[in-house]
Amino acid sequence: MRILGIDPGYALIGFGLIEAERGQTRMLTYGTITTPAGQPLAKRLYQISQDMDQLFETLKPDAVSIEELFFRTNLKTGIAVAHGRGVILCAAEKNKIDLFEYTPLQVKLSVTGYGRAEKRQVMDMTRRLLKLPEIPRPDDAADALALALCHARSVTSRLPRNAQIRETI
Repeated sequence: MRILGIDPGYALIGFGLIEAERGQTRMLTYGTITTPAGQPLAKRLYQISQDMDQLFETLKPDAVSIEELFFRTNLKTGIAVAHGRGVILCAAEKNKIDLFEYTPLQVKLSVTGYGRAEKRQVMDMTRRLLKLPEIPRPDDAADALALALCHARSVTSRLPRNAQIRETI
């Protein structure tokens, strides 16, 4: 299964593609999509849409794993990131790619085994799990690879899903 992790944004969007087969994962590629600073938000969002369509066509993922939004202080930036994330969700749907959303806590727990892990710990475990010589740069790309790993571990887990648990109660 080819899983494309996406760290959403509007100025910089991280992506990381992994292949997951029989409990084994390997990194295929990673990088970032950028939009020009100073451009109106609408133009940046349109560029994200175009770039995502091209990325999906080129990489041909079976699934997309994207981070749910979480922001504390800067509401204005958070809203712009939410717009970018919405464009990415729409592009995945338009391209008929299965979409899975994970919270930062879920990603940390899946990759490190500890839901309150520091960013550096997540990045180092991502490097180790994918057997990479160094932590991918920039951070947005490393975050995207962690999202892809989170989905790979979730989809191959033998633990019952929440819905299955509810059905048995």
